[in-house]
Amino acid sequence: MLGPSSDLDDSTAAERRALDELATESGGEASLDYDLRSTSELVVLMNRFDQTVPDAVLGAADALAETVDAIVDQLRRGGRLVYVGAGSSGRIAELDAAECQSTFSTEPGQVVALQAGGEHSSPLEREAAEDDREAGAAAVRELGVGPLDAVVGVSASGRTPFVLGAVEEASRAGACTACVVSVEESELGLLADHEISAVVGPEFLAGSTRLKAGSAQKLVLNSISTVSMIRLGKTFGNLMVDVSATNEKLRARVRRIVQTATGASNERVDEALAAAGGSAKVAIVSILAGVDADEAHERLATTSGSIRLALRPAEGE
Repeated sequence: MLGPSSDLDDSTAAERRALDELATESGGEASLDYDLRSTSELVVLMNRFDQTVPDAVLGAADALAETVDAIVDQLRRGGRLVYVGAGSSGRIAELDAAECQSTFSTEPGQVVALQAGGEHSSPLEREAAEDDREAGAAAVRELGVGPLDAVVGVSASGRTPFVLGAVEEASRAGACTACVVSVEESELGLLADHEISAVVGPEFLAGSTRLKAGSAQKLVLNSISTVSMIRLGKTFGNLMVDVSATNEKLRARVRRIVQTATGASNERVDEALAAAGGSAKVAIVSILAGVDADEAHERLATTSGSIRLALRPAEGE
């Protein structure tokens, strides 16, 4: 009969075998002569590896679209988009979340990222923290995740304990859950309502999932946040009409956006923006509908911020 220590050894061995068999850990070959190649050869070779990434993401387009629609439903109800990740995946998630407030004027806390180890820990501390499943669950509880929220776990292997714990807890709380992985039939996929699997194959450096898998995650999260915001009326054509103009570069961008959307003169654009308090949306509706800033603001307020819908009353006049 096996004693407790033997059972533990068997469990550890099985865990290691499972990790070794992951697609994200495959491709190791000691005979490859990277160290003997020129820098130019290595750059070309690495970029050839990367060319598989867009196709892998495109292959997940249906699952991605379904996930975005589910997230938009939650955001329209007043919920939040919550990313959860560890290591490189967590940092990529943090980047996407951080950009939403300035790019789309999302409310503070509407798009957030939970990173294993917390935002103030060192990179090595964050890497170690990914093995703590209960910490993931605790982070979700501390954020107060509930039925209105959408929680997206990001994990190349689809089995990171911190992320598994967070998604599991989010499901218990009634949230809409999804995951972004780089393997088929992942553990996360079994827990989540929606699975986006972008299988990119072996990495240029075996097991270095910050490379192709990380690039795929960045593309997927770009799509999740950007398409969600388009669905929420935060764009007009391909223009970022809800950008928060917090510096001179962004203020110049807002002026260009209003001019492109309306075809108005520089003087008219400046006047409209001044009356609109710097809001591109209000200025655009004001110019195109021929109304003052107060009326433009009121129209936007009654159409959930959609410029298209705000302009419709003018079309029927």
